[in-house]
Amino acid sequence: MASSHDHEPAGRHQTRKATASGWIGSALEYYDFFIYATAASLIFPQIFLPKGDPKTAIVASLATYGAGYVARPIGAFFLGHWGDTHGRKSVLVICMFLMGFSTVAVGLLPTYDQVGLLAPALLVLLRLIQGFAVAGEISGASSMILEHAPFGRRGYFASFTLQGVQAGQILAAAVFLPLAHYMPTEAFSSWGWRIPFLLSFIVIVAGWIIRREVDETPAFAEVSEAGKMPRAPMVQAIAESWRDMLRVICMALMNVIPVVTSIFGAAYAVQPGYGIGFSKDVYLWIPVLGNILAVLVIPLVGSLSDRIGRRPPIIVGALSSGLLSFGYLYAISIHNVPLAVVMSLLMWGVVYQGYNAVFPSFYPELYPTRTRVSAMAISLNLGTLVTAVLPALFATVAPPGSTNIPVVIGSITLAVTAVAAAAAWSSRETYRIYMNDLGNANAVPVEAGEYQRHRKQTLRQTRLGQAAM
Repeated sequence: MASSHDHEPAGRHQTRKATASGWIGSALEYYDFFIYATAASLIFPQIFLPKGDPKTAIVASLATYGAGYVARPIGAFFLGHWGDTHGRKSVLVICMFLMGFSTVAVGLLPTYDQVGLLAPALLVLLRLIQGFAVAGEISGASSMILEHAPFGRRGYFASFTLQGVQAGQILAAAVFLPLAHYMPTEAFSSWGWRIPFLLSFIVIVAGWIIRREVDETPAFAEVSEAGKMPRAPMVQAIAESWRDMLRVICMALMNVIPVVTSIFGAAYAVQPGYGIGFSKDVYLWIPVLGNILAVLVIPLVGSLSDRIGRRPPIIVGALSSGLLSFGYLYAISIHNVPLAVVMSLLMWGVVYQGYNAVFPSFYPELYPTRTRVSAMAISLNLGTLVTAVLPALFATVAPPGSTNIPVVIGSITLAVTAVAAAAAWSSRETYRIYMNDLGNANAVPVEAGEYQRHRKQTLRQTRLGQAAM
């Protein structure tokens, strides 16, 4: 039997350093991305859009949030190409600079009362730049961590990409909490909301310091040295892996859960037009608490996927979170803050992580090294692009004054998560495939007993501090 050395790339594996870089970089970039999402639900309808009909303002504000997803496929094409031709490290630095500068610029924008329609036009432009930048972050960071990770623990280490994303969301909401609570409403609406955006300058400095310390991955270096890099990785990815790309597009529809939790749920709970009446500072605690729990759950689920496979946690997480969306929205509809918090913790903090913790390893494992970033970036972002229309769609089919909002929105959510679960079920399992064999539909998995022995050896090395750095 061939040993792992015949199927794993040689070279120095900086497992922990790459994981730390991916975690911190994702946290900083998604802090930027989600402070916009929070502001779009809580404050932008009042300051960047015409006064008048609250329904129109809510729909328009949530539509600007969706604009970031429109730019994602374009960013995925360019950034994915760069990541597969110039390396994982360089593309992550580009993502960081684009995101940081565009977010700071949002904090400097004039309001609708000051410049009229130019205000929402500039807001949409900057959101498009954000979407372009973030399109390469998860695929680049996941690929970097996966390719530095030891065989048998790829799920565990890659999950830290999404733990960083959740930490960024916690930070985004946490920055708004003291501002919304302690600042007078007029001051917060006038200038206080700008503070979280201007703080994004830290992203530019901190991210550069962190990411410059990580070497390129052994897998990419091996492909590069062998002259196997394609000139058009996206074309090759579509030709070789279109079936898996289609599956990832469908699984990426799971972005419906954060849309329900943090975007539509926030608007439903706090916007005056819906008449629920949750205070902004109280409601902000719901995604914060859910994400805190998610940060704890993610590495546990990632490690679980190294033992039982990638598909089972994704399927269970998709269907369960879809079902729980009914209870979450119902809790908001009856003005029950404790119940809304509990349902959020279950839906977002626990069961959704069956998908969220596993896709950073599962998606890149479906593709070969030479096209990995491109294939993952474009398929992941096409899927999230579909969900970009959901906030505005939800506000349209369930506008202020409508009835049965939990049933209507919950039914759409469950249908979408069922599609994601079916896509995962149809995919091949990847957790026992060696790195150099990933992306090959005919690759033979390592025998279960041999895999477990290899995994236990890696765990022992980690405990003894002998794992590759």
